Amino acid sequence: MKKPFVTKEKVEEIVKSFPTPFYLYDEKGIIENAKAVYDAFSWNKGYKEYFAVKATPNPVLMELLMKQGCGFDCSSKTELMLSEAVGASGSSIMFSSNDTPAEEYAYADKLGAIINLDDFTHIEFLENILGKIPKTISCRYNPGGVFQMSNGIMDNPGDSKYGMTKDQLFEAFKILKEKGAENFGIHAFLASNTVTNEYYPTLAGQLFELAVELQKETGAHIAFINLSGGVGIPYKPDQTGNDIATIGKGVHEQFDKILVPAGMGDVSIYTEMGRFMMGPYGALVTKAIHEKHIYKEYIGVDACAVNLMRPAMYGAYHHITVLGKEDAPLTNVYDVTGSLCENNDKFAIERSLPKIDMGDYLFIHDAGAHGYAMGYNYNGKLKCAELLLKEDGEVKLIRRAETPKDYFATFDGLEIAQKLNKITDK
Repeated sequence: MKKPFVTKEKVEEIVKSFPTPFYLYDEKGIIENAKAVYDAFSWNKGYKEYFAVKATPNPVLMELLMKQGCGFDCSSKTELMLSEAVGASGSSIMFSSNDTPAEEYAYADKLGAIINLDDFTHIEFLENILGKIPKTISCRYNPGGVFQMSNGIMDNPGDSKYGMTKDQLFEAFKILKEKGAENFGIHAFLASNTVTNEYYPTLAGQLFELAVELQKETGAHIAFINLSGGVGIPYKPDQTGNDIATIGKGVHEQFDKILVPAGMGDVSIYTEMGRFMMGPYGALVTKAIHEKHIYKEYIGVDACAVNLMRPAMYGAYHHITVLGKEDAPLTNVYDVTGSLCENNDKFAIERSLPKIDMGDYLFIHDAGAHGYAMGYNYNGKLKCAELLLKEDGEVKLIRRAETPKDYFATFDGLEIAQKLNKITDK
């Protein structure tokens, strides 16, 4: 059973200052989870979690994680800028991008970030930009084929645009070493949103064996192995979530089994989790404003796919709680919709819920990662506010809602801009 981290009474208090829809994040949950992650990998002296900024690019939340020891995984110049703004630099930033523009590599190097090369051809590209190869460098590995585990989890790395083949990886290490690289990292991401304690240990075993082989053949010093992301969360209430302590133990067993006997017990383990770090600790709160009775029963809310596009884009499930009716019987079947001119703008399809009355507040769970970040402005819709529910119960605005002036700002300098400004000032 999924439980909201906020009550109806608290939301009624919040909306007096911040109207729905809005994102709400749970400070207490974020901190406790980050501590659990570090506890799970405390056996590894150099362990570091590089929070995937793309999941939730809010500087207040990033600062919160940085205080718990996290660094940042960035994939663009603006994400690098956000990391710099909150005080991160050097090895606290991992730059893992693909199809990378020259200026972004240059900016990452300026910050001293660890650069994670996605492709073999990027070696020459990077050297031409920087005039050198950084002393610490990482390469992204793609084993190809199909990645499958005993519990049915399967993904298809061979169909992925990311990473180097095994032969390219070995050649890359040799070339990078010749060009002055001294400390090497290996990175791989083979499956997304896995709800199993087996994924990281299975991946770790493969990467640890690869690391031993690489060090023997190339003589490169493997300083770290980055397990990337992929550790998921239970979006559905009948799913059992991952146990990060069990996951950490499983990786530890592989470490002791493979790396330690090879004399590589000093290798640091890195992770780049976004969804696991933030997903369950953010929710989209929206209000029921319309009901429609035609061939199906519809509840219209004041949020739409602009605010949370995962259900429309992927058909993703997000659990919904009607605040104040947590224990009410699920007597009605609804499609819960937004107002976009697209029929896939639905947060739920044929979902069993309590009877919803106009004005009820709906708490859409597990939206803390890849929620607000994926928002857009289709239909001229504006992105909503982000709020932080602090441990002491205070609610803090951490990003204001967009206004029409924000939407029209990029017309600045055009003749129409003056008219738009007059209209928005009315």
